[in-house]
Amino acid sequence: MLILGVDPGLVSGAWGLIDHHGAYRACGPIPHADRRIDVRQWRLELADAMNLQDCVVALESVHSMPGQGVASTFAFGRAVGAIQALLDLLPWPVTLAEPRVWKREMGVTADKGSSLALARQLWPAAPLQRVKDHGRAEALLLAEWRRRGL
Repeated sequence: MLILGVDPGLVSGAWGLIDHHGAYRACGPIPHADRRIDVRQWRLELADAMNLQDCVVALESVHSMPGQGVASTFAFGRAVGAIQALLDLLPWPVTLAEPRVWKREMGVTADKGSSLALARQLWPAAPLQRVKDHGRAEALLLAEWRRRGL
């Protein structure tokens, strides 16, 4: 069985995949273009990474933040809706993960650097060299959080 973690976002959204032993399998950004999630491309990427294996999903439960503009909040909401819709159409159970809950249980803070540090420690082969890879790191940690809850 595989575990998919999804850190939603329009530009920084990412996914991470581990197996039931916690071994790294794959990760990447959620494809987007013209301020829209490219659901068709992402579906193909997931299908390729999964290779028809059973899977469970952990999706971070996100919401708008105070101070965000109306246009950016709407674009973010549309992106999250597209991500949720694709996951709902796939045959895998989806668990929503509150950031404060999964981060506390995984021992990371709101600082993206703490997520990167832990993910790099757990999966040294994962492509997490850049600071902007924090979405991939959090997606992998979401998957690990879900794996530990199985």
